[in-house]
Amino acid sequence: MKTIDDIQVTGKRVLLRLDLNVPIQDGWIADDGKIRACLRTLRTLLDRGAAVIACSHLGRPAGVPEARYSLAPVAARLAGLLGQQVVFATDTVGPRATSAVAAVVPGQVVLLENLRFNPGETSKDDAQRGEFADQLAGMADIYVGDGFGAVHRRHASIWDVALRLPHAAGYLIEAETEALRKLTGDVARPYVVVLGGGKAADKLPVVGALLDRASRVLIGGAMATTFLAAQGLSVGTSQLDGDEETARGFLAKAAVAGVELLLPSDVVVAASRQDDGPLHVVASDAIPPDRMALDIGPETARMYGSVLAGARTIFWNGPMGVCEIPRFGCGTLAVARAIARSGGFTMIGGGDTAAAVRQLGFADSEFGHVSTGGGASLEFLEGKQLPGLTALEAADPVRARA
Repeated sequence: MKTIDDIQVTGKRVLLRLDLNVPIQDGWIADDGKIRACLRTLRTLLDRGAAVIACSHLGRPAGVPEARYSLAPVAARLAGLLGQQVVFATDTVGPRATSAVAAVVPGQVVLLENLRFNPGETSKDDAQRGEFADQLAGMADIYVGDGFGAVHRRHASIWDVALRLPHAAGYLIEAETEALRKLTGDVARPYVVVLGGGKAADKLPVVGALLDRASRVLIGGAMATTFLAAQGLSVGTSQLDGDEETARGFLAKAAVAGVELLLPSDVVVAASRQDDGPLHVVASDAIPPDRMALDIGPETARMYGSVLAGARTIFWNGPMGVCEIPRFGCGTLAVARAIARSGGFTMIGGGDTAAAVRQLGFADSEFGHVSTGGGASLEFLEGKQLPGLTALEAADPVRARA
């Protein structure tokens, strides 16, 4: 896979696919980690005399413009971080984008509006997706992919455009894949995996793949309630979004493989997330029927911390509780501290986890690598082919080399 150090960009128009899918609340960017992560690639292209046409998605609009998903706030933050103007085109491939791209000169950057405002970006119809890709590719001489958080999607700007133009990976994708290969190659052991958060159904296949590599797997968050329920325990009104039968299978597989799959021994419970009354810590097998588990308990936090202290490799994806509410963030804080203090290679698996550790006051530099792509990193570890990486590994189109 070529990187931008392998290509000549001076005087060229570069379509730069980024992942600027940041959390925005009332026009305010709550966490700009993904924007900061792309700056090295962006600055390098500008310094080398490229005219950059940056593009990204934000949220999940249904192929039509929605004001709440506009990239306008991102353009403003990006300009502040770069220390130069970022021209914001208020459409993707329409007249305003065409005009902005026509006017861009080397050393300048244009940011297109949210790619998912165009139905061609995510279409499952090859012709519709290809038509949008042709329009995007027609704006540029070179394609650079650096939106790691989206490389597991077979979307027009990720897959189809890369096959239409000479292409290379940006520094972020290079760093992400290098870090993930440390978790799939000759791993320094003990290798401890920490999985939490929601979307258990999406993460369960990863548990199966990691049981062949990990020494121990620590489970928290809503993932834990799925496994507790799989053991036949009552979890009260706790969130259940996984497949209990599959979880039971993984518990059995872990036992056969000799991998410790650790579940919370105690949990913090409340009537709801909004409950501001006294919190109660109960054993995991004694969750009241009218209460829900919203964090791991102190005993579990100490147990997990002890395991992490002896690890030489750690991968963490998903908070231990509803940590956006401070009173349910103690478990996540304890795990983050233990990982930051460990002496081995540590990787934070993007998404909610990366935002959580920053919200708790940790700097990215306290961990070996903080990924920008939760779903992409999980699918990489699961052994799946990621379309965005496959496209970047492909040879340049013949007509582009001629």
